[in-house]
Amino acid sequence: MNEAKTNHISLSFDAISENEAFARMTAAMFMAQLNPTLDDVEDVKTAVSEAVTNAIIHGYEMGDDNIPSNQADHQAAEEKSCPQVHMNCSYIGRELYIEISDSGVGIQDVAKAMEPLYTSKPQLDRSGMGFSFMEAFMDALTVTSEPGHGTTVKMKKVL
Repeated sequence: MNEAKTNHISLSFDAISENEAFARMTAAMFMAQLNPTLDDVEDVKTAVSEAVTNAIIHGYEMGDDNIPSNQADHQAAEEKSCPQVHMNCSYIGRELYIEISDSGVGIQDVAKAMEPLYTSKPQLDRSGMGFSFMEAFMDALTVTSEPGHGTTVKMKKVL
């Protein structure tokens, strides 16, 4: 009997926009162990990019200039400790699981936030399509959030 191959990585990084590309490429390199198609790699990279960007921009209320817009996050930045985004990647057989979480402001109404074209920050010219892209490119998406405590995005892709 063959047991399904498994692996797991955990990564925490500063909630700054420069780390979005790093997270995206890390997920792509991790899934490369499963010999995915190029389309699957691009799907996962796009979904991770959207989830990490949401955590940075919305979770910690950072502007495009990476300056915190709320007092708690501004104080953390002044104390030289940057808010963190956490990414866990794992696979069981050919099922890839990716979890992106933050300890930020959370989402008041997850169902509304997941509606196409909804954005809580229209002043930043955001399209409001992040969750729609995640749903389109992944096989499963779950978003849980607790206002004042953060948000977790769990995604699954069958390769």
